[in-house]
Amino acid sequence: MAKLQKSIDKRNALVKATIELVNNNGFHATPMSKIAKMANVSPATIYLYFENKQDLVNQTYIDVKAEYTKYAFKDFDTTMSVEKGFELIWKRIADFKLKECENAMFLAQCDNTPMIDELSRQQGIKHLQPLLDLWARGKKEGIIKPMSDYLLYAYSINPLSFLMITQKRGSFQLDKTHLEEAYQSAWSSIKVCK
Repeated sequence: MAKLQKSIDKRNALVKATIELVNNNGFHATPMSKIAKMANVSPATIYLYFENKQDLVNQTYIDVKAEYTKYAFKDFDTTMSVEKGFELIWKRIADFKLKECENAMFLAQCDNTPMIDELSRQQGIKHLQPLLDLWARGKKEGIIKPMSDYLLYAYSINPLSFLMITQKRGSFQLDKTHLEEAYQSAWSSIKVCK
């Protein structure tokens, strides 16, 4: 049992080091040797858990995406109205991005790089299924604009990454009023105007 825990700890240390180094240096300036050094393991140890750097980055992306969506959908119930469900999910995502800034920054970088392969992206999208199902129901009920899910995400969820980055830089401090205004803007961007 102790051996298994030690193995899990090493893998977790590699994932954590990958996130930190990619956030600070970018994907291409993060060699495996630096990841191993930061994780306090030998470079050869990485290959016990991951095939190569691509696999390490993809698996880290999937792990973080799973954490992100687990957090986002924690209190979500499929019987909620579309508007209430979206509000809950949106505010949980905002909370994650502000509280779990390192993980959120890593995901934001992953969204803007060809480093993540298509198979891993598709696995990441599967984690968003409750939101996609909510939007499908909203479209069917005439509440959500009949647009591509990519456009819905771009207009309603993606702005949170921008706000998170500006707050991290110290350019803008999000308070409750700003978050509520941001939520109202997100909801207005995807709901059908009646």
